[in-house]
Amino acid sequence: MTAATRFAACLAASALVTGCTLPPAGAGPGTHTSSPTAPQPTTPATTPAIGTAKAIQAELARARVVANRTEVPGYARDKFGKRWTDQHDGLGGHNGCGTRDDILARQLTDVRLRSGSRCVVESGTLADPYTGRQIAFRKSQASKVQIDHIFALSRAWDLGASRWPQQRRTDFANDQASNLLAVDGATNASKGDKGPGEWMPVAVGYRCTWVLRYLKVANSYQLAITRDDQAAARTITRTCA
Repeated sequence: MTAATRFAACLAASALVTGCTLPPAGAGPGTHTSSPTAPQPTTPATTPAIGTAKAIQAELARARVVANRTEVPGYARDKFGKRWTDQHDGLGGHNGCGTRDDILARQLTDVRLRSGSRCVVESGTLADPYTGRQIAFRKSQASKVQIDHIFALSRAWDLGASRWPQQRRTDFANDQASNLLAVDGATNASKGDKGPGEWMPVAVGYRCTWVLRYLKVANSYQLAITRDDQAAARTITRTCA
């Protein structure tokens, strides 16, 4: 029995009550005056919005499903462009700031920018969607908060992106509107390049939202999902609003 099958059976039998073995997820983890120039934060919802189950079902109906993820030779991070440059962001284009700082400024509260900079985030507090915990961010310990690609780059490479032109891959890697999320670093490391058939967020209330976002990215970019992803997504709808 695969991890995805065990997960589906667990959900079906007990709707996430005690005793289920879920896909692995990493364990998570000063207040500052907000900079007057810092953007207003947008915190990801910790509970699924009404209609999430139907939205997941609609995305599943559109999805291209393959039996398994097959490794495509040639993946390298630089095939998706330079990290965190000021690329097309899905939110209106270029703004002169790097993608990582854009995401941090958008999601953190109590944001403090570097003196003399309108871009570089020095500190703030993250309401981590993957664990539900509050995480203090300091640039000197930047790895505690990482920017996750909901649909991981190496996974995308294997499921369709290897055939894309360079600019499309660069846009995908910097798509703030749909595919990027500031999260707990340790949890992001445990997620790696897994999909819903292999991994779910620790925070139960964010799972439906995460699955929906994953499917939307897949369909928007015409990436395939695996049969295990499909099964896990179908099963999670039983717990969604």
